[in-house]
Amino acid sequence: MDTEPVEPDSKFEAVLKYLKEARGFDFTGYKRTSLARRVRRRMAQVDIEDFSDYVDLLQVNPEEFNALFNTILINVTDFFRDAEAWDHVRADVVPQLLAERGPDDPIRVWSAGCAGGQEAYSLAMVFADALGAERFRQRVKIYATDVDEEALGQARQASYSAAEVHNLTEEQLQRYFDQQGNRHVFRKDLRRSVIFGRNDLVQDAPISRIDLLVCRNTLMYFNAETQGKILNRFHFALSPRGMLFLGKAEMLLSHTRIFDPVDLKRRTFRRTPGAPAGVGNLVPHARVPDRTGDVGGLAELREHAFAAGPVAQVVITGEDIVALINQQAEIAFGLSHRDIGRPLRDLEISYRPVELRAYVERSKVERRAIRIKDVEWSRSPGEVIWFEIHVNPLVHADNGLLGVTIVFHDVTAARKLLEELEHTNRQLETAYEELQSTNEELETTNEELQSTVEELETTNEELQSTNEELETMNEELQSTNDELQAINDTLRERSAELDQVNDFLEAILTSVRFGVIVVDPDLRVLVWNRGTEDLWGLRRDEAVGAHLLNLDIGLPVGELRSAVRGALSGTNVEDVLLLDAINRRGRSTTVRVVVAPMRRQDGTSQGAILVMEPSDPVE
Repeated sequence: MDTEPVEPDSKFEAVLKYLKEARGFDFTGYKRTSLARRVRRRMAQVDIEDFSDYVDLLQVNPEEFNALFNTILINVTDFFRDAEAWDHVRADVVPQLLAERGPDDPIRVWSAGCAGGQEAYSLAMVFADALGAERFRQRVKIYATDVDEEALGQARQASYSAAEVHNLTEEQLQRYFDQQGNRHVFRKDLRRSVIFGRNDLVQDAPISRIDLLVCRNTLMYFNAETQGKILNRFHFALSPRGMLFLGKAEMLLSHTRIFDPVDLKRRTFRRTPGAPAGVGNLVPHARVPDRTGDVGGLAELREHAFAAGPVAQVVITGEDIVALINQQAEIAFGLSHRDIGRPLRDLEISYRPVELRAYVERSKVERRAIRIKDVEWSRSPGEVIWFEIHVNPLVHADNGLLGVTIVFHDVTAARKLLEELEHTNRQLETAYEELQSTNEELETTNEELQSTVEELETTNEELQSTNEELETMNEELQSTNDELQAINDTLRERSAELDQVNDFLEAILTSVRFGVIVVDPDLRVLVWNRGTEDLWGLRRDEAVGAHLLNLDIGLPVGELRSAVRGALSGTNVEDVLLLDAINRRGRSTTVRVVVAPMRRQDGTSQGAILVMEPSDPVE
């Protein structure tokens, strides 16, 4: 019994209404608690709290529909899910089903809510084991349906990963699957007996003449009313003594009148005997009394009888010339006695309310009556009339054609009565359901427990789905972490190498007794070694980054401008200058300065090197 709130959230119902109108998915029969929980989960993923805002997102982003449907339609399935129940089907249900049918009778199986196809292919393996591959291909058709087009696309490929076939034995994998890379693909010759298609259990017509109907862990998503409708369709779909195989969370406690339990523990049921057959139309044969005397004035009597007939009638000759029009036809279609003698094609009635000429010609050629049903005619604004038109050929005793009579039966009142009858039937069904609810109150406790089991099963499947998503995210994060770790290791190795190179260069520059200065193309100091510090008394941290020509040292740096520019431009290979200077001790000295370009491997200049040697060593 459904324990959902009596008053649903109007904003949430607006979401369901929009899904039905925009994409044709009718979720109104689903249980509101679990359905709302899944919709809110998707809304949280896109950071939306209000249902109205989420409808706005669906309107501007059509791709969001796919993500929402994948969240709502949890396609958690497996090969031979619930092994004990499948063992019962393999050992008892299928052998009994085959024993009740002839050796060449076709077997029709329906897997309703097939998701990724594992259930359908499990059925194929069971029947192939029982019949052999050749007889299976000849006799068995498995119809696998689902409302989710994406899941059906995956099912049609029949390709599964190693994790998805973990329930299968090595023998089953070798017998029924082909290895393609790291995927297991179901055998093509057996795959042809499995037919996939979209079917909405709530809205679409069921498949008929089914011997075994498998619908596992699908009904539990629907409320009690919708479950009842679906089970009635299943009863229609099954052949006499057909079998129904449900999931472990589904019981049929309220539908024992249409299904008899075979094994409640394994959830197998048998269709009860069929519904009462319809009553056919009884057409009595009229007895024509023998004439006992002559009747006078028959021609005039027939004329008046035809004119006063209760239904509109027009008679035409074999050449399609209007011969007779009765009063009802004149009133209904605006005809008059002046139209007698005119060709039928010249009258509006020939094409309105329906194109008559083709039916008239067919009736003349085939010499039989033709009935045209459900003809709608809007005689005036707001007034709709429904006709059933009978076109009857008039023939001689020797089968010669005299003409054709066209009779317009006004069935508007009958249609209204039929609609009222249908309305009354619905009211009777409602009254019956209310009476039945008195009996169902006795089962309330079991139904509530069953609903709890279904909710737990649904939650378990949602948790399983979430767990799979988290495992996938973990694997992706672990892979990203490994890549970052490898990058960090590479950077540490490069850093260590750079430290070694820097230490090596530093050792060289420190060991050289000459002063060494390196400048970039903008004459900014890049290198200022220990010898330079000793010579001019300016520390490295004071010099590096400064403009060479702006340095306040005892060396006349302005006289170096030309030589350094020549080294930077590449016009000078090397330039040697002797300059008078004052060292850090304040003593006059002569400094030999060698200016050379600093080149890249391609020969272009990237700076200049200045090597300075004083005539007197610096103490």
